[in-house]
Amino acid sequence: MDPIRIVIADDEPPARAKIRRFLTGGGGAPGDLDVTIVAEAASGLETIEAVERTRPDLLFLDVQMPEPDGFGVLAALDPDARPHVIFTTAYDEYAVRAFEVHAVDYLLKPFDEERFRRALRRAVEVIGRGGVGSTGEVAGWPDALRRLIDEAQTRGHPLERILVRRGETATLLRTDEIIWIEAAGNYSRLHTAAGPHLIRCTLAGLEARLDPARFARIHRSHIVNLDQIRSLHPWSHGDWLVRLHDGTELMLSRRFRDRLPFDGL
Repeated sequence: MDPIRIVIADDEPPARAKIRRFLTGGGGAPGDLDVTIVAEAASGLETIEAVERTRPDLLFLDVQMPEPDGFGVLAALDPDARPHVIFTTAYDEYAVRAFEVHAVDYLLKPFDEERFRRALRRAVEVIGRGGVGSTGEVAGWPDALRRLIDEAQTRGHPLERILVRRGETATLLRTDEIIWIEAAGNYSRLHTAAGPHLIRCTLAGLEARLDPARFARIHRSHIVNLDQIRSLHPWSHGDWLVRLHDGTELMLSRRFRDRLPFDGL
């Protein structure tokens, strides 16, 4: 196999240096793979010029760069001559767009060498097959997005987006769109203004990952968005009736009363 030709595009010199180090030092390339860095770029325009001049196999592309941004770079390139792309960014909100344009992977900064190697290995496999198949690669992006979201959460940030599926369509749902959540065995049903979404995650798993300042478990079967509570009414034996702005009525169990950040209950 010929050397894999790589362009590194990022407006921050330390970020480019990190990718360069992972590629050229410490065995960054998996196996005996031969890689060659053919150009580096610090802006969108430089990236377009470098790609058109060097015709690389793989482009490590930052999303937020001086104009055009990473997506603008891809839009400006000839689709028939566009290299495979691994996005690098500190922001997870671009993930859906990245996989819609058939990105091989999406590295969320700060990534370590092990994560980098996995992304590079994936790119090597795609390049070895002779291209990104629109069916095969796109079919895999929901799993990749789940891994991405999990990576973001393990850094101590509350869950801000949840991947939901309706038929063959997968989208990212912002947690602030959730009105309340209902337990459904090993699944949870997310109730939103647009309708419910069933996801494979227990209520306890969601509770551990949601922002406690915005969500509270009020019953063994319910989590509620605190901003959606309209009123609370004493019920019996220490329980309370919770009315939401959309008219939903839920029970606040006395067992979970201390989960609500309200005085006077």
